[in-house]
Amino acid sequence: MIVIGAILVFGFVMTTMYLWNWLIPDLFDGPVINFWQALGLLALSKILFSGFGKGGGHKRHWQGRHWNTHLKEKWSTMTPEERERLKEKMRGKWCMPKEKPVSEAGHLPQ
Repeated sequence: MIVIGAILVFGFVMTTMYLWNWLIPDLFDGPVINFWQALGLLALSKILFSGFGKGGGHKRHWQGRHWNTHLKEKWSTMTPEERERLKEKMRGKWCMPKEKPVSEAGHLPQ
């Protein structure tokens, strides 16, 4: 199992190195990298985009469920008037306003 993992990592690093060396020097006049630099680039990407923890980005899914539960609890304690105010506030913030009709003369009706 360790051998298969090592082969997969080696293949992933080599693929990254070949793609980098094929694209970056021509597109951006960047440097050509070797195997160890490609491995470092992948490690840096892992750290920056998914963190150090076990499971990486899976922590975000739990946080989403936490907020979903929190919002459902808050919604259930709101009065109908409070719910309507919240809906209007969200529409104003996140939804596109409806276009006003334009008359045939090309200006807005009075």
